[in-house]
Amino acid sequence: MNTINIGLTEEQRRGVVDLLNQDLADAYVLVVKTKKYHWDVVGPQFRTLHELWEEQYEEITENIDEIAERIRTLGGYPIGTMEGFLNIATLKEHSGEIPTATGMVNQLVEDHEQIIRNFRNHVDRCSEEFHDQVSADFLTDLMEEHEEMAWMLRSFIEGQALEPNAKQQPTETKVPVGV
Repeated sequence: MNTINIGLTEEQRRGVVDLLNQDLADAYVLVVKTKKYHWDVVGPQFRTLHELWEEQYEEITENIDEIAERIRTLGGYPIGTMEGFLNIATLKEHSGEIPTATGMVNQLVEDHEQIIRNFRNHVDRCSEEFHDQVSADFLTDLMEEHEEMAWMLRSFIEGQALEPNAKQQPTETKVPVGV
């Protein structure tokens, strides 16, 4: 096999591949959780959440493929087993739990926000530590997509949250940032 000569050392490429494999693992945990909630949601929000989560897991699935291809571009190999994903993912499964619709949304918001925090760290490390601006830009684009997904989910639960039994839950009043 020819040596990869793209201006990054093998050590730099390996460092980025390790970061990307963690991002890939988190994406897999998130897509499985999003699909599971898509299947299990009940209550008055069923149709809205069912459709929103379908859109989101399709987008995450596309991102998974792009992350794996970026890993291959750098000469690495993507993790390809659930055991491998669960060993390095920062997100956790919640097997055996079926939360309320609002609980599902809250859990997904927390997961997206964890991924966003990871991306911020990985963008900095790709750029500063490994000198791979292309991977940093790639992760920045993915981060923007997760910020939008998290925003949509947060927007869904702001105001009066509904539980599957349609009882309204009291919530605190929120003031927009900068107001």
